[in-house]
Amino acid sequence: MKPLVFVDRRLPLEVLQYIEEHCTVKTWGKDEERNPEQLRHYLQDVVGFFNSSSVPIDSKLLDCAPNLKVVSTMSVGYNHFDLDAMKRRNIIGTHTPYVLDDTVADLVIGLMLSTARRIAELDTYIKAGNWKGNEGKKLFGVDVHHQKLGIIGMGRIGEVIAKRAALGFDMDVMYYNRSRKPEVEAQYGVTYVSMQHLLEQADFVVLMLPLTAESRNIIGQEQFASMKKNAIFINTSRGGTVVEQHLIEALQQGIIGGAGLDVFEQEPLPSDHPFLTLSNVVLTPHIGSATEATRYNMAKIAAQNLVHALQGNDKAYVVKELL
Repeated sequence: MKPLVFVDRRLPLEVLQYIEEHCTVKTWGKDEERNPEQLRHYLQDVVGFFNSSSVPIDSKLLDCAPNLKVVSTMSVGYNHFDLDAMKRRNIIGTHTPYVLDDTVADLVIGLMLSTARRIAELDTYIKAGNWKGNEGKKLFGVDVHHQKLGIIGMGRIGEVIAKRAALGFDMDVMYYNRSRKPEVEAQYGVTYVSMQHLLEQADFVVLMLPLTAESRNIIGQEQFASMKKNAIFINTSRGGTVVEQHLIEALQQGIIGGAGLDVFEQEPLPSDHPFLTLSNVVLTPHIGSATEATRYNMAKIAAQNLVHALQGNDKAYVVKELL
């Protein structure tokens, strides 16, 4: 008998058919996100869960899924996993690393360029009919090439960013990480430094840390005060890694030069959020992996993870804390 699984989103036909070859599938079949109450109903009798939402996989949810063995999330991040609760239940959790590295790196470089050269701001300026042709320095931005880039968190995506910045833009790249990456240093000429040195010296600071107890609110008032006055801060990791109010104050008071943000404490942003009134911020709606090709590949890998984990083989990308 095929194992019963629940898929909480619409999937490409080929991906759904792959799961159906190996499993009996229950699907949500709608585009809107599921709430916890709805999930608890669907998870009552399944052994596998294809998860694409940010609903916490916690004790309250797991208590309603007595047969659950595998949760396969369609994301590289898994901060919505209650790892202790999953360990107690011996539930396997998988994610989708590697597949979105290049796509997220694209967005980081795009945010750097857009913020530095004021692309979004000046797009609005010209569309509003304000371009008169005699603005002079009023429209100036700052260079990206040959500037100093500091990457906080040299994981897989950080390595791709370092490669593009060093080889494509001739940037002087430094990084801070829990452990050194000598191979990355040798390959791309990047330099390992302390976090404080990075904050003080970088023209662009890119935050690429997963959200953990250690990284929550890692960037706040003290860190922004340490940055250069014209520094540009980029965050495509998780909103919880930054004390958002301190970032707002740093931008409003000119403590730093600007920011490019794809993630926020509250998503979607409230209509009265201060970020929406600031001209020195470029905002995107948490779209780091949002291309059709990448999302298809993420769905495919998540489906393979689900099937492999249920079959008990070692091909699934199990999150390291649950190995």
